[in-house]
Amino acid sequence: MRPLGRGREVTPGTTVLAHLHRSNGYDVYDAWNEPRGCRVIVKTLRPDRLRRPAMRRALLREGRALRRLVHPHIVRGYEVHTEPRPAFVMETLTGETVGHLIETATRPLGAAELANLGSHLASAVRYLHREGLLHLDLKPSNVVAEHGRAKVIDLSHARPAGRLKPGIGTWCYMAPEQVRGGDIGPAADVWGLGIVLYDAALRTTSLADVADDLDVDDPQLHVRLPSLRRGRPRLPRALTDLVDACLEPDTGARPTIDDVMRRLYDLASR
Repeated sequence: MRPLGRGREVTPGTTVLAHLHRSNGYDVYDAWNEPRGCRVIVKTLRPDRLRRPAMRRALLREGRALRRLVHPHIVRGYEVHTEPRPAFVMETLTGETVGHLIETATRPLGAAELANLGSHLASAVRYLHREGLLHLDLKPSNVVAEHGRAKVIDLSHARPAGRLKPGIGTWCYMAPEQVRGGDIGPAADVWGLGIVLYDAALRTTSLADVADDLDVDDPQLHVRLPSLRRGRPRLPRALTDLVDACLEPDTGARPTIDDVMRRLYDLASR
C-alpha cells in the first residue's frame, strides 16, 4: 500500500506535507501540526502493517518514551496516538545526521568537534540510563547535528537493562554483547558512543569494512578495531585513548558513562 499523500490527516490535527522515509514497518512524514502551528515529524505504522501487534507495541513504546523524556540532546516527542492509526508526533530537526556529514564533509572532524559531539551523546545516554533505558542503537544516522548541538533520535530499540535476545540494534554498530545476547547493561551504550566517534573521526563505517575484509557476519566478535591513533595520529591522545577504551571487547574494561561524559566535557572545553 502506498504512503499517505499530501494533505491527508495522519493524526488528529496533523496533515501530511511529504513522505520522508519507509522502513520495513514504518512510515515517516513531514507534517503540519495545526494545534502548534508548526511543522512536525510523524512516525506511524505502514498501512500494510496495521495488523502487526508487535510492531504496534514497539511504535507506541518508542513514542511514549520520547514524550516522557525531556533532554536537550534527545529529540522531543509531542503526542502519541492509537487512532486512526498508531503514530507519534515529534519535533522537526533542521540539521543533518552525522552519517550524512561523514559521507559529504570535505574534511574530517577536528578534536574539538569530536569532543563536543561525544559530550552531547554522553549527556543524552547518561540521562537515558538514569531514566531506566538503554538506547542500544547509537550510530551516525541516529544522531542529528543542528546548530552545533547533537540530538539523539530513534528509540525504537531502547530497552531497560537486563537479559535481552541476540541482535537488538544495528548490525555494524552493536556492542559484542548485543550480538551475542544475554545480560546487557550500560556498557553497551558506551561501546555505541565509542563506535560513533571512531567512525566520525575516520569518516568510514569501520566494522562494515572489517566484515567485508574478513568475510564474517559479526566482526566485533572476531577482531579488536585498530587504535584510533593509527588513523588520526594528530588527535589528542586523551581523546583517542578514551575512544579506544569505549571499544574494549570486555564490558568491565570500558569506562562508565559518567567518566566518559566528564572526560569529553573536559576535552571540549580546552
